Amino acid sequence: MSAATPLPQERRLVTAIPGPKSLELQARKLGAVAAGVGTTLPVYVSRANGGVLEDVDGNSLIDFGSGIAVTNVGNSAEAVVARASEQLAAFTHTCFMVTPYEGYVAVAEQLNELTPGDHEKRTALFNSGAEAVENAVKIARAYTKRTAVVVFDHGYHGRTNLTMGLTAKNMPYKQGFGPFAPEIYRVPVAYPYRWLTGAENCAAEAAAQAIDIINKQIGAENVAAIIIEPIQGEGGFIEPAKGFLPAIVEYAKANGIVFVADEIQTGFCRTGQWFACDDEGVVPDLITTAKGIAGGLPLAAVTGRAEIMDAAHAGGLGGTYGGNPVACAAALGAIETMKEQDLNGKAQRIGEVMLGRLRALQEKYAHSDRVSIGEVRGRGAMIAVELVKPGGKEPDAEATAAIAKACHAEGLVVLTAGTYGNVLRFLPPLVMPEHLLNEGLDILEGAFAAV
Repeated sequence: MSAATPLPQERRLVTAIPGPKSLELQARKLGAVAAGVGTTLPVYVSRANGGVLEDVDGNSLIDFGSGIAVTNVGNSAEAVVARASEQLAAFTHTCFMVTPYEGYVAVAEQLNELTPGDHEKRTALFNSGAEAVENAVKIARAYTKRTAVVVFDHGYHGRTNLTMGLTAKNMPYKQGFGPFAPEIYRVPVAYPYRWLTGAENCAAEAAAQAIDIINKQIGAENVAAIIIEPIQGEGGFIEPAKGFLPAIVEYAKANGIVFVADEIQTGFCRTGQWFACDDEGVVPDLITTAKGIAGGLPLAAVTGRAEIMDAAHAGGLGGTYGGNPVACAAALGAIETMKEQDLNGKAQRIGEVMLGRLRALQEKYAHSDRVSIGEVRGRGAMIAVELVKPGGKEPDAEATAAIAKACHAEGLVVLTAGTYGNVLRFLPPLVMPEHLLNEGLDILEGAFAAV
């Protein structure tokens, strides 16, 4: 069977999870790979397609992770494989900064067209989300001639030195790795579920607090960029209260600050729109993308207003592998798949199914004395549940880990997230068939019952 041959879209368990061959590979991993590289579920994958992952023991698992929102079009999507294979046979690398090629230009044209706003745009390509964020900061500083960068509580922006500084959560991302880059400032985000005066006051109060901190502690005239995820990913799929993002954009525009939307986890149909910013009509000055852009190959981008993107001097942006030709070909195949298969529509349908069933599950355990869902939230195929101790809002990381472990044992790949480690997040491939989606939710319900 070739790599592109579709796998049966079914869950199949023939061994315990993980199985004996996976355990052998895990033992080899422990002897060969740095201990700092962790593994959520030590099941070693041999093939993957659609909504399933097949492991080396012959088990077929339902995938609610998509490699952390990367395989939006499914693993080994036909157009991705075809275009990348053709490019692989033609040439693998020249370095775009030495001798360029059409694929890079074509991807830039697609991103300039698809990202929010009808202004003139430019794009630069990189390798990872963190690299894209770091270059967005460079570009904003070059354009504004300012140095300060403002980020938000619960935000995540990467693992490089600068982006660790931008990231809010200490463990595991920052612990022991400092000192971090200077001129980074953190302000409140509109987190409706945990806003002390209530969700109805959240947007206006959070925006006012953030702006007040910037004005008093930094000075708007010193701020090069404000960076935010339109839906915060690692922070727990926090969707800022409606009105918060537009208020921050208005403030940035009034003060000559570059507004950067980090859409690395939310982009490319994940939320049922091309980009999460589209939901409130937010048009960022710069937008960073990665993850879902190329069907699993490493590629990232910064796209934005032409006058801002062109502020960096020639040679100031780049990198040896940035915009690799094979990754660019894969991106063109992924975008083609998103358009032809209406993956925005499919993401919306996944959201309808998941939100309905998860809210019913929340109601079922509303009066439980053992486990409680504080909130169900998200858009499209980016959905989460926040678990709390019964009778209040105290985060319940222990129950979250136990439920994830129970899901894994039954062949459902789920991820956890959240500043407090108490969020189950669901990121199924957008091509997942509905019967598989519902079977995964059945397993989740069983895990809640078991815990």
